[in-house]
Amino acid sequence: MISEADLAAIWLTLKLATTVTILLLLIGTPIAWWLARTRSWWKGPVGAVVALPLVLPPTVLGFYLLVAMGPNGFVGELTQSLGLGTLPFTFWGLVVGSLFYSLPFVVQPIQNAMEALGQRPLEVAATLRAGPWDRFFTVVLPLSRPGFVTAAVLGFAHTVGEFGVVLMIGGNIPGETGVVSVQIYDHVEALEYAQAHVLAGGMLAFSFLVLLGLYGFQRKHPARGLRW
Repeated sequence: MISEADLAAIWLTLKLATTVTILLLLIGTPIAWWLARTRSWWKGPVGAVVALPLVLPPTVLGFYLLVAMGPNGFVGELTQSLGLGTLPFTFWGLVVGSLFYSLPFVVQPIQNAMEALGQRPLEVAATLRAGPWDRFFTVVLPLSRPGFVTAAVLGFAHTVGEFGVVLMIGGNIPGETGVVSVQIYDHVEALEYAQAHVLAGGMLAFSFLVLLGLYGFQRKHPARGLRW
């Protein structure tokens, strides 16, 4: 049986994942475009920083974000000077942590889709006197749509499944930072295995359906999907 606390955790998780996915698409698109087009020496270091959450333990990332956003951290001092208080143990603190942790799952599919375009479509658009912005919005974005779909699905699903980062930054405040993954942990700690089974089973089914749908989508768009 799903309790009110479980429903609150599900709602908060969906709210967090939706917010993070929208922000990541806005933030990740220019990063992906720059990585796809640049020949600068900085492409390697920037790409490595973007991909760092793929190999970095979530608790390490969460720890440094907690320090940076804390009262004595440079981000914390900035937010306090702006009258916003500190971000740890708030919903927006979870958003910031999730942005960093899910960044590669959004940037890489978009980057791969943009790299797959090649130069030809842009050259043809340039001969029709399309400016840089016109080429980007009328050529690059429409042709990169499969990459954006993959990025949105992976970004959303990865945020839903987060645990280490959100626990370090947000703890478990009901209605504020208590997401599904942390709620499952609490049920297990309290030996409430029946409630844990309900939430864990839901997460398992959700993850399977997301991956099944994503693999089916990528089979139809193999050239512009995510490359691992």
